[in-house]
Amino acid sequence: MTSGGVHSGEAARRRLRKRHAAERRFRLYGLAAIGLALGALVTLLGTVVVRGLPAFFGYEVTLDLHLDAARLDPQGGRRPGDLGRGDYGRVVKDALRALFPEVKGRRERRRLHALVSSGAAFDLRERVLAEPDLVGSTIALAVPLSDDADLFFKGGVDAEAAEADRRLSDAQITWLRALQSEGRVARRFWTRFFRAGDSREPELAGIWGALVGSLWTLGVTLLLSFPLGVAAAVYLEEFAPKGRLTDFIEVNINNLAAVPSIVFGLLGLAVFLNLSGLPRSAPLVGGLVLALMTLPTVIIASRSSIMAVPPGIREAAMGIGASPIQVVGHHVLPLALPGILTGTILGMARALGETAPLLMIGMVAFIVDVPTGPTAPATVLPVQVYLWADSPERAFVAKTSGAILVLLAFLVAMNLAAVLLRSRFERRW
Repeated sequence: MTSGGVHSGEAARRRLRKRHAAERRFRLYGLAAIGLALGALVTLLGTVVVRGLPAFFGYEVTLDLHLDAARLDPQGGRRPGDLGRGDYGRVVKDALRALFPEVKGRRERRRLHALVSSGAAFDLRERVLAEPDLVGSTIALAVPLSDDADLFFKGGVDAEAAEADRRLSDAQITWLRALQSEGRVARRFWTRFFRAGDSREPELAGIWGALVGSLWTLGVTLLLSFPLGVAAAVYLEEFAPKGRLTDFIEVNINNLAAVPSIVFGLLGLAVFLNLSGLPRSAPLVGGLVLALMTLPTVIIASRSSIMAVPPGIREAAMGIGASPIQVVGHHVLPLALPGILTGTILGMARALGETAPLLMIGMVAFIVDVPTGPTAPATVLPVQVYLWADSPERAFVAKTSGAILVLLAFLVAMNLAAVLLRSRFERRW
């Protein structure tokens, strides 16, 4: 057979068809894998969005509250201390009883009072403290419903089910429908979710405390990991003599970047809490632990950015008499800064989503107050999600998904900032 016959003829065409068929199958496999991944992602995000949207809205009921001076200010001085000790819960209960005077008996009245959140008394107290002259008058105030009543209006309670199988009784459902028919029940954007701290009551729980705790923790992490990481990268890349010690350090930095995050939590528990005696569940300790975890990422990203600066920049600077420190500070670092910032932001985004190391140092505590500093007790958004997911109250399902959406929004924003910084300041050589 001639050499031309090997590459032509029926046998060659069959081989060519097989190769083309194999290429098509390979492309189809790739498209199927991408479609499967996108389908799983859309399903996951869709589920979180559908479950989390109710957390951003809530139902309130408008009550006509008679601010009886005998209950709220028996001394008559309108002093904040006296007003703060008033029986505001009784005022709310009296307003409910006035709407349903036919409700008799202690048990039925407890069921009626359970339709309104315990936070209604606190809201009324804040209103009176802000406007003391309201004492003695009657005001209309929108107060939050309880979590069970809120779920009823959100469709989370099946009114057709047997009474023993739901949290609300037939009488309570009748009262809620009566309030709705009178136009007293309204659906509002739930700002309390963004401005309140954690609570045992789902309708009163918010993410503000966890969000502030995350900001304090990330602030400590950034203040420690960024300067130390950049300084270590500059030394290793520009000044460290090449040898076994430098190679040993580089290998261990790369290994530390792959260490599970819970190991850093155990380290923080042993060193920062047990040995150093730092406060438990504080952003300071959380920031120290996350800084240790983020430091290898910052060093690796900074070294890559510094390495990408062309040697000609250094040679030109040294040629005009610049010292090694001036070469690095005036020329290398400014050109490498976009990559350094990108790596730092990505490392901080990873730290923002970490839970395991913070659980090890006690940031899983139930914290109601908003932290006022790095040493105050606090929690963070991922831990808040963990706490709400472990709660037996059904209304916390929406709170959990809503907090996840807020956390995802922060992570997307940080990654978008990294992409924009790179595209805006990156130079191609």
